[in-house]
This record gives sequence, structure tokens and C-alpha cells, in this order.
Amino acid sequence: MQVRDRLMTVVSLAILSLWTNGALAADKTGREVVEQTCAACHTSGKDGAPKIGDVAAWTQHSKKGLAKLTESAIGGIGKMPAHGGQPNLSDLEISRAIAFMVSFGKAVDPSKPYASPSSITGEQLVQTHCGNCHGDGKEGAPRVDDFSAWKPRLEKGMDALVKSSINGHKAMPSRAGMANLSDTDMRNAVTYMVVQSATFKPK
Repeated sequence: MQVRDRLMTVVSLAILSLWTNGALAADKTGREVVEQTCAACHTSGKDGAPKIGDVAAWTQHSKKGLAKLTESAIGGIGKMPAHGGQPNLSDLEISRAIAFMVSFGKAVDPSKPYASPSSITGEQLVQTHCGNCHGDGKEGAPRVDDFSAWKPRLEKGMDALVKSSINGHKAMPSRAGMANLSDTDMRNAVTYMVVQSATFKPK
């Protein structure tokens, strides 16, 4: 396949992902995330976590806005680990959990994340971390210079591929073992690797 054809494939998938960006079928509701993850600390107020139902505490924590609250939950704050200790939770699912807790279960689940902050560029992330496996194909990881390895993984679109990187796949743990990475960081890294593979020219 020519480089031009590869690029057209990547561009088409990128456009498709813009149309489908948002909730995928498996996304959990805010109630589900709270009951399965957040309640462990937010029910009792463990380690200073604002208790579910404590209006004053949640008013104080949310006074800078839901986006800021979501950023803190994604990256971790105080004794709360990034993504609530569940790196396979998407930024949308974290946002839904926050909506549920702040509104005491009255808010409708958002369809888009309140925030998905970018802390590093895709290129930087690949060079400092992802390349450790995707550089030489360690444990079956598709190499950055091998578009033929990426092509079948792209059949379901970029959103599905990014979701797989968030959830973890085979030897790769959720978020490549870096729970503080946002969905945006993961998307940028995946996009960078796919584009690099499509444009790679052997020397």
C-alpha cells in the first residue's frame, strides 16, 4: 500500500472518530461507577473524601466547576488515586460519577466528559513510554513503523482502538500502566503511532 493510500485510511478513520466520539456502548452510568468504585471512600468519608449526600462538602469541592473537579479525579488528588484507582474507567465515566455525587443522584448522566486534560503530547508519550513496547513489537505490540500491524486493529475505528488502550489489551495494562493519563492523552498517543506507521519510509 502506498503512503498516500495509508494516509487516506488514517484520515478517514480520524473523521469517523470525530462523528462517533463520546459514549460507546459499554460506558457505565454514574450510579454504576459510584456503587462499584467511588462508594468505597465517598460513603464513609475515608481519607477526607466528601461524603455522598454532604451538601456543604460537595459545594466546597465543586466551587471551581465540574471540569476542575473532573481533572482532579482523573489525575488523582490527595489520597485518591488517578481515575479512582480504576484506570480502565473512561473520563466520561468519571464525569458521570461526579455528576451523580454532586447532584446526589439527581443529574442526568453527561454524554461528554466535563474534562479530559492533556498533560503530554502524543509524540512525547510515545517517545518516553509507549515506544518501550511499540518500538520493537514487544509481546506482540504493533510497531510504530508497521502499518500492516495497525490496519486490522483499525477495522472498528479509532474510538474502539483508543478504548482498547484505555481498558488494556493482552500484555498491555489499562492506560499502559499510567493511570493519570487522560483519554485525550491516550487518543493522542494512539493517533501519533498510527500516523507514524502510515507515513513510515524505510531508509
